[in-house]
Amino acid sequence: MDTESVRLFVLAAEKLNISAAGRELGMVPAVASARLAKLEKSLGADLLHRSTRKVSLSLEGAEFLPYAREMLAQEDAGRAALGLGSGTATGTLRFTASSTFAQQYIAPRLPEFLRQHPGVKLDLRLSDTQFDLIEGSFDLALRSGALEDTSLKGRKLADDMRILCAAPSYLAEKGIPQTPADLSEHTLISFRRNATRPLKNAAGDTGLFDPRTASCQLMLDDGLSQKHATIAGAGISINSIWSVHRELKSGTLTRVLPDYHVDDQSVLWLVYPKTNVLSAKVRVFMDFLLREIGKSPEWLKD
Repeated sequence: MDTESVRLFVLAAEKLNISAAGRELGMVPAVASARLAKLEKSLGADLLHRSTRKVSLSLEGAEFLPYAREMLAQEDAGRAALGLGSGTATGTLRFTASSTFAQQYIAPRLPEFLRQHPGVKLDLRLSDTQFDLIEGSFDLALRSGALEDTSLKGRKLADDMRILCAAPSYLAEKGIPQTPADLSEHTLISFRRNATRPLKNAAGDTGLFDPRTASCQLMLDDGLSQKHATIAGAGISINSIWSVHRELKSGTLTRVLPDYHVDDQSVLWLVYPKTNVLSAKVRVFMDFLLREIGKSPEWLKD
């Protein structure tokens, strides 16, 4: 299979523009269209839907895209092993992460990464709603929790822990819970659905954070908004320690049931589709995040 045509397809899928993808590879639009048509004929599938107004990825194209990227990564790795090619990271990197974490820790560091790697373009999808890496054609994602998806690999970025927090003003008005059972008498803030979360302390005692058995007037799907609502006195919420450690240190928030944490094996992972070879652009971005954030996480210093 002609890897140059595969590279053209990957670029066209990322840009949703065949002419622009062709220009990046030094092809005039007519040649780029012909190369893609020849690739589709050899595969027996239409990879892209074309109209006079737009280009979109077909179902078959979405299924083929991860394998196309793998082929290019294998070729680049092979050339590097032979001392061919520049070895420089290039191309568009699709990355998804929690918007709350990205705003605090990743976005401020991006100018330095782009300065170090001028050949890389970042296409970021930042949301506290998780995207499917394969279906979304993402190269890399930041995830919190146990790594259970067998189609993914991961490298640990840093330890995490989810804890209960409230504003001092709320606790002064409503009182301070002494046991997990006391939470049923309080106002809880629910993240996304009214999910029950298991609590545990170092002695092995357990409890529940259960918005369904307490007053719960507020459900949110954005971590930063949840933190601000908690600071404003809306109730008791669960937050990752990386999100609230500064507020805890300043006294803006108070840890509730300080001996307990959410028992969910929470760890920050950099995850990517299972593959034999990591492309240079993914490798350098992972290394950058591990060096800048994971080497000495500031939330573990307090």
